[in-house]
Amino acid sequence: AETDLARQFRVNRSTVREALRELQSKGLVTRREGGKRLFISHPQAADVASGVSRALALHGVTFLEVWEAMMIVEPQAAALTARKREAAQLEELVALSQRFEAVSADSERAVATVVEFFRTLARCSQNHVLVLAQAPLTRLVSPTLARMIDQVPQARARIVAAQRHLIEAIRGRNADEARSWMEKHIRDFKRGYELAGIELDYRVTE
Repeated sequence: AETDLARQFRVNRSTVREALRELQSKGLVTRREGGKRLFISHPQAADVASGVSRALALHGVTFLEVWEAMMIVEPQAAALTARKREAAQLEELVALSQRFEAVSADSERAVATVVEFFRTLARCSQNHVLVLAQAPLTRLVSPTLARMIDQVPQARARIVAAQRHLIEAIRGRNADEARSWMEKHIRDFKRGYELAGIELDYRVTE
C-alpha cells in the first residue's frame, strides 16, 4: 500500500505516488485491468521503441543513418531467424506476407503490415537485443514509407518478392540466403526513397 511504502522509505505519500507513476510510464510496473494493485512488469519492445525513437528524432538523425543501422540489424535478424525459427513462427511470417498482398492497395495498412513483418522476423530471431534495437528503426522509417510506396509503382511487387524469398530461405533454414535477401530488401528501400525523390539526409520524425 502507498501508506506502507511512504512509511518504509520515510517520504510523503505524494512522493510515493509520483514514483509509482514514473515506474508505470517506463513499463516497469503495471495495473491489471480493473484492479488497483501494481505488479512488476518487463517493458515491451514498443515501450522501449517509443523512447529511443523520440531520442533519435530529437538528435536530428537522418533517414540515411537509420538505413545504415537497418543494414546491420535486419540481415543478422533474418539469419538468426533462419537458424532458430519454430514452425509456428514461420507461419506468422507467411500470414503477414499474405496480408500485405491483400491490403497493399491501402498504403496505411500496407505500411503497418510491412512494419509488423519486420518486427515479427526480429522476434523470431529469439535475440532480445536485436528486437529492442530494431523496433525504433522501423518506427522512424514508417511515416515516409507510405509516400515511397505510393510514388514508386514497382515498390509493392518488390516487397512481395523479397518477403517470399525471405520466407523460403527461413523455411529451408538457410541463414546465408536469408541474410542476403534481407540485405537486398533493405537496399531496395533506399533505392525506392531515391526514386520517390525523398532526400536521404532528411531528418526523421518520431
